[in-house]
Amino acid sequence: MFKKVITVCVLSFYSVFCSAQQVRPSKSSEIYRELKTLKHLPKVLYLAAHPDDENTGLLSWLINDQNVETGYLSLTRGDGGQNLLGTEQGAALGLIRTHELLEARKLDGAQQFFTRAIDFGFSKNTTDTFKQWDADSITADVVWVIRQFRPDVIICRFPPTAAAGHGQHAASAVVAEKAFKLAGDKTAFPDQLKYVNTWHPKRVLWNTFRFGGVNTTAENQLKVTVGQYDAQLGMGYGELAGLSRSLHKSQGAGTQSVAGIRTEYFSHVIGEPAKATLFDGVTKTWTSQGNADIDQALDKIISSFNFNNPDLSLPALLALRKKVMAIKDADLKRDKMKSLDNIIVSCAGFMGEAVTSQAEAVAGEHYNFRLNLISRTANPVVLENVKWVSQSESFNRELSKDSLITIQHTIQIPADASLTEPYWLSKPPADAATFSVPNDTLIGLPEAESPLNVLLGLKIGSEKLQVKLPLSFKKLDPVRGDVVEALRIVPALELKFTQPLYLVKENEDLHLSLNVKVNSDKQYNKGTLNLMYNGERLGSADINSAKGKDFTVDYVIPKAKLASIHSSRLQLDAGFLADGVTYNKKQILIQYPHLPSLQYFAPATVVVMKGDIQAKVKKVGYIEGAGDFIPEFLRIAGVQVDVLKDEDFYGNLDESAGNGSPNKLSQYDAIVLGVRANNTEKKLGRWMPFLWSYAKGGGNLVMQYNTNQDTTVNQLGMYSLSIANKRVTEENAAVTFLNPNHKLLNFPNKITMDDFTSWVQERGAYFPAQWDAAYEPLFEMHDTGEEPLKGSTLYARYGKGNFIYTSLAFFRQLPAGNVGAARLFLNFLSAQKN
Repeated sequence: MFKKVITVCVLSFYSVFCSAQQVRPSKSSEIYRELKTLKHLPKVLYLAAHPDDENTGLLSWLINDQNVETGYLSLTRGDGGQNLLGTEQGAALGLIRTHELLEARKLDGAQQFFTRAIDFGFSKNTTDTFKQWDADSITADVVWVIRQFRPDVIICRFPPTAAAGHGQHAASAVVAEKAFKLAGDKTAFPDQLKYVNTWHPKRVLWNTFRFGGVNTTAENQLKVTVGQYDAQLGMGYGELAGLSRSLHKSQGAGTQSVAGIRTEYFSHVIGEPAKATLFDGVTKTWTSQGNADIDQALDKIISSFNFNNPDLSLPALLALRKKVMAIKDADLKRDKMKSLDNIIVSCAGFMGEAVTSQAEAVAGEHYNFRLNLISRTANPVVLENVKWVSQSESFNRELSKDSLITIQHTIQIPADASLTEPYWLSKPPADAATFSVPNDTLIGLPEAESPLNVLLGLKIGSEKLQVKLPLSFKKLDPVRGDVVEALRIVPALELKFTQPLYLVKENEDLHLSLNVKVNSDKQYNKGTLNLMYNGERLGSADINSAKGKDFTVDYVIPKAKLASIHSSRLQLDAGFLADGVTYNKKQILIQYPHLPSLQYFAPATVVVMKGDIQAKVKKVGYIEGAGDFIPEFLRIAGVQVDVLKDEDFYGNLDESAGNGSPNKLSQYDAIVLGVRANNTEKKLGRWMPFLWSYAKGGGNLVMQYNTNQDTTVNQLGMYSLSIANKRVTEENAAVTFLNPNHKLLNFPNKITMDDFTSWVQERGAYFPAQWDAAYEPLFEMHDTGEEPLKGSTLYARYGKGNFIYTSLAFFRQLPAGNVGAARLFLNFLSAQKN
């Protein structure tokens, strides 16, 4: 770890200020809070395993009431979770949750950190977790964050025991205690010491809790009162916490904003015990550091702060800057100079942005940018110089108060500019549970700082500052107004198959289509498109491309060629060779209203499911739940899928049927409920009687898993069943067929144990624990050392039809191209055809 050489630029007389896509002044109330935080020296690091594990109520109180710099270290980015917004899983979901955390941090004011650990899904204990995670590697990452952030107090959300409720939760506590012991040890991870110093936190505490029926609090524990009302916020810290936590939208983590005070409890873990407060024995003031003059200057600035005219504090802040620059503690100076310069720029009312009208750019090409600058202070702010990425220009121009200036400039994107994507996704993972990062010093960061910036040299009073403005894209949206996002660097050519996967039966040719997106103005007179499997070329096509014009290429792979490949799952790779350069990337673009546009790149590949995959259904009705891949998979398999809406249940009742069944439903060979439909579809309560009637009249109703949280209906099936948090997390767990002759295991596909090979992440979750005798369980399975579970799939006849409840993780297996899972799911849909 930490063996790569990097170039570090140290600016002795300048401070570098960088915000998001624009530099904008903070509100007066925020500046005031930042001033009070500047006066306080303690830091807190809250530590847990996943996005939404953090106690946002405590974070809000620490930052806004105690004015303590606070960070949340989530070991993972939530990659193994489930998505209530769309179909993204894995790395894409982790990217979404990373930015949901960042949006939450904008509200509560905490900083955000991560390790390289990948969330591989639910684990039941630390033994299971550390079979996946390398404990030393994750501990090294936590030590790095501790040495960089330098917290005095570390607070764990979970204990290292079964009370944590999740193996990764418990593992976060194990790693925290190890890292606490090692962060101050010069012999531990010595390569880090090229960049940071050792650090000795004062203590580690466990923030005990009441979750459901589990109460780990006790009256003899350290207690803190939180949730107080803050007039500057216009709400209590518990209310702010609810708003912050509710930004975890992909998890459906909407949380009430609860007014009023409450008590937080803390149990001692390691270090010096705290008797009265979280900060017992912690250096709290500048005076205790030997810098009483800084304390005195801050007291005067805070007491005289004018909320209507924050620029009146500039002379005192500039004088304070000289004092802070003179302190000897380099780490403390670095931290506080960054905060102080943020305050100075905000008090000057400075806004800056470097924007273009194009969302995407190609390395080496030229684009027109507008540099918009404004200052709202009578104190002179002088633009001394501008560095346009790689070209410098002197100005020495004073910014008139409240007068916008715009400077037009053409910028060439450097030819070696990297594609815009998260640093942890720019390389293949080191293993299934650890991200690779291109530079070890990036570890801990939620995202890398933009490498493409306009750098401003400003002079405020007698002090010189540097301000970074990331190259950005700006547009006027008719609904949202101004939208400013990061300029995204993309390849000159992108490739993407027109389908996310293909199905091909035995003795059939495979027909494929590939889209080529041309992002560059460059003329590609000729190129060759190659299709590969395991390094062997399956086909190629010579292409003449018009300038800047997208096109589609069709392939046919003969059945004889496919027959020679003895695998039911093929991953095909595409590459376009032009002018000696091979382009083989596809863009993954994620866009949700509550997040900025998110982009990363993956190899231009596609999965082909090959073999005996039979479907005997032609038309399926689908009720949407949390986003899954079922409708798209069925359409690829040649099945018509209609997403059912209110009018499909009420629009046209079949009075002649005598049972009240809607005509609309009776036309479907099967009706499928998406994963967690009972948690997400609030109309399901009034739809269920129609669905039961559909099954009773001869329909085939297939319900995928649900949880017990925020349910719409209490009774899911025609006969009673109760959902429990029972699951099989070992994707290769042995499966026993309880009735091998059952029709669901024999028509139209003969299901064998081979169909349960190569599953990913898990067998399933939220199995029913109890059920009516009318149900017949199909399988028995269990994780190592646990009791057998029979609730993964339940089947019942109901009238003339069928009801199937399955907790198997089809929503993960089908996008992964698992042929066995596809065959089994199609059997479920075909039950009424047998």
